[in-house]
Amino acid sequence: MRIGPGAIAFAGARIDRADHLRSDPAALAALMDWRARVLVLEAGLVPGCDDAGCLSWGTLADCSAETELVFLGMLDGKACFAPVPAAGEARPAYAIPRIWQALAILGAEDLALYGAARSLVDWHARHRFCAQCGAATQMAKGGWQRSCSACGAEHFPRVDPVTIMLVEHGEGAERRLLLGRQPQFPEGRFSALAGFVEPGETIEEAVAREVREEAGVAVRAVRYVASQPWPFPSQLMIGCHAIADNDALTVDHTELDEARWFTVAEVAAALAGEPAAPFIAPPPQAIARHLLEWWLRKDEAG
Repeated sequence: MRIGPGAIAFAGARIDRADHLRSDPAALAALMDWRARVLVLEAGLVPGCDDAGCLSWGTLADCSAETELVFLGMLDGKACFAPVPAAGEARPAYAIPRIWQALAILGAEDLALYGAARSLVDWHARHRFCAQCGAATQMAKGGWQRSCSACGAEHFPRVDPVTIMLVEHGEGAERRLLLGRQPQFPEGRFSALAGFVEPGETIEEAVAREVREEAGVAVRAVRYVASQPWPFPSQLMIGCHAIADNDALTVDHTELDEARWFTVAEVAAALAGEPAAPFIAPPPQAIARHLLEWWLRKDEAG
């Protein structure tokens, strides 16, 4: 079973990224007229929203001559751009309540467009200097590259792969899931374990290592379930499922406040938001919630 397309936040953008225009400066310049739209991004890279709960757009007239603009693509026949802020956003997303307020009202297509824009402009704000020689870099290919005129190095927006995994133990009615609490989570929230893929690892190896490091559990039969672009700042969440043959936990408290096994009934109660549920489920925008819902459907299907 797979999570259906369009179900996951920040995925399913309708915009045409128009790669053929990125390397054509003349074509891009021709698009920068009164019809072009510029995404409104407020302090903290919070998306601007209009009264209808949609992304807010301005025009090129709202930008100064010094503003760097990333070409997002073509939407409804109009070129769409996003402005690069003076500095990247160092705070994690959970520390900016206004982001979560905006994410709660934006539709799926707007969320996907905002996610891509946020990842791109934040990367540009953090990479104005060459990692090879330290000289200033210039935007190229409509914002999908930065180039160094001093040493000739080319730099591209990065995406960091992160595994996020449901670890299952037991069979039939005795099935349980391993979930953990990170220190920055709201009180009572548990979620799937997660960690960055390290150099020289496969996805399966990263899943096994992270679960072993954080909870002391060995896993097998790792399989892919679904993925999600996560723009805080720019990650690809790779949702997986794995089987544990032993349920003894050795929690790394430098990574997790707590890790526990939860039954099918307990997971269902948390997803339903029941007051007596033993934990608070991840928010709807997170792939972790979709993975939990997938696991319940998988369990029901036998």
